[in-house]
Amino acid sequence: MKRKTIDIITLGCSKNLVDSEHLMRQLEEAGYCVTHDAERPEGQIAVINTCGFIGDAKEESINMILEFAQAKEEGSLEKLYVMGCLSERYLKELAIEIPQVDKFYGKFNWKELLQDLGKAYRDELHIERTLTTPGHYAYLKISEGCDRKCSYCAIPIITGRHVSRPIEEILDEVKYLVARGVKEFQVIAQELTYYGVDLYKKQMLPELIEKISEIPGVEWIRLHYAYPAHFPVDLFRVMRERPNVCKYMDIALQHISDNMLDKMRRHVTKEETYRLIEKFREEVPGIHLRTTLMVGHPGETEADFEELKEFVRKVRFDRMGAFAYSEEEGTYAAAHYEDTIPQETKQARLDELMSIQQGISAELSAVKVGRRMKVIIDRLEGDYYVGRTEFDSPEVDPEVLIERGDKVLNIGNFYQVEIINSDDFDLFGRII
Repeated sequence: MKRKTIDIITLGCSKNLVDSEHLMRQLEEAGYCVTHDAERPEGQIAVINTCGFIGDAKEESINMILEFAQAKEEGSLEKLYVMGCLSERYLKELAIEIPQVDKFYGKFNWKELLQDLGKAYRDELHIERTLTTPGHYAYLKISEGCDRKCSYCAIPIITGRHVSRPIEEILDEVKYLVARGVKEFQVIAQELTYYGVDLYKKQMLPELIEKISEIPGVEWIRLHYAYPAHFPVDLFRVMRERPNVCKYMDIALQHISDNMLDKMRRHVTKEETYRLIEKFREEVPGIHLRTTLMVGHPGETEADFEELKEFVRKVRFDRMGAFAYSEEEGTYAAAHYEDTIPQETKQARLDELMSIQQGISAELSAVKVGRRMKVIIDRLEGDYYVGRTEFDSPEVDPEVLIERGDKVLNIGNFYQVEIINSDDFDLFGRII
């Protein structure tokens, strides 16, 4: 049994997770028993799907490879394979540095792994996946790659040009997943708003989301990783009119000062950013906006940072993440700017920004006390059922905690919940 078991470990983002799920389905069809992120991997074969986005992620990936390489040296592992973004980016270097790995694959040629195991890739299963998420939700990847050339970002170096999946194929995958009990879809891409430009010569995100929303059984659709420049405004109408399209948008804005937006090569201005946020809130009442911001990019002055803090206070994002700039080789910033801002300054700015947001999050959560909200139950944890509203994406957003009482709640079902309390991030509710 151990010989027929393959342990898959996924690091990084949900887009990587989708690749792992497709690989798992193929391996299972080939007769393997497959585990994912097992606490104690026990198979003779391990596959590590790596992340190569920023320094911390690369370090985590390398440490994981070394851990399994040691297991192989000690004889408890027979074969070790590595795929994903880090592998795509540093294929030759890694092969020299970590010879214990039997083979490194890039981000897109993982199908060769099946051939190397003596198995064939089954084309007829190309939309099928073995879900690693709870059975009621799934990530839906609609494209791969990115044509933007932001100064700090290595994603285009790793993934290449933007490639959209055909609408029909995406719809077939949604129907396949719905038939297996999935009710909620997190629509993901490196850059959602560019969807369709390569295939259909125009932005097709609004049409795609509308078509997905028409499929019976699709209860919630949530959108991740949009870009602010040239936003497809017809999406506002779709979000407003379709009850199963969540009033939620994850749009990475990175900064607000024109000086920084120019240095970051974001092709959008401060004024356009404020106008877009205003438009979101006018056109889609009640929308919750999630964004990601960056501090410490080369050239960020104290004045720029003050502008960024003012932006966060003014806009009051419902959800916000932030990170400090780290130089990535091969990017525009690495070639053209000097990373002169000390690490302690970056960290201090990051802490200050997140502290401002923490206060805003607490206030926005408190406003929900007394409201009745539709909640999906994700899991039972200790004394609480843990769920989410339409404004909460798995893993990254607040949750709703419902005290476990006499009533048994079904995981993956929707319930009407009254919000009775809140803290800085989470809500507490009771079933109505």
